[in-house]
Amino acid sequence: MKIAIVAVGRLARSPETDLVRTYVDRATNAGRALGLGPVQVVEVEARKPGKAAEAEALRPHLSDAPGGQWVIACDEHGTARPSRAFAEEIATLRDRGVRRLVFLIGGADGLDPALLQSADGKLAFGPQTWPHALARAMLCEQIYRAVTILAGSPYHRD
Repeated sequence: MKIAIVAVGRLARSPETDLVRTYVDRATNAGRALGLGPVQVVEVEARKPGKAAEAEALRPHLSDAPGGQWVIACDEHGTARPSRAFAEEIATLRDRGVRRLVFLIGGADGLDPALLQSADGKLAFGPQTWPHALARAMLCEQIYRAVTILAGSPYHRD
């Protein structure tokens, strides 16, 4: 199952960018044996400000993949999941034959209501507000952590 993070905005050179690359590479390498990956990050820019314009920039990356896709919107009103539950959700989707798992990260004001409504699930990073660069890095780390949990690696500790 391919995994994509589709996010509004481009990260400049920063420590967060390095973290994103590190965890994407690790998750891709470790996930191959588990039928997960590659993991990719797609950055989009809206031509106009606002959620509707951002949604238009995100939509082309939500094409129906053969065998289906599952879209999880990152949203403050979503459900926070423990790492093991997150890993189990990914494994369940893979085992059901979902070919592409897509995580959406909106702009500074969040995702367009229509995109939120059409998503198959919503993921929150807890009750705090996080900068977009950190949210992206945290999501990449959690995807890597999920892969290591599924592989039985000692990376995750309960």
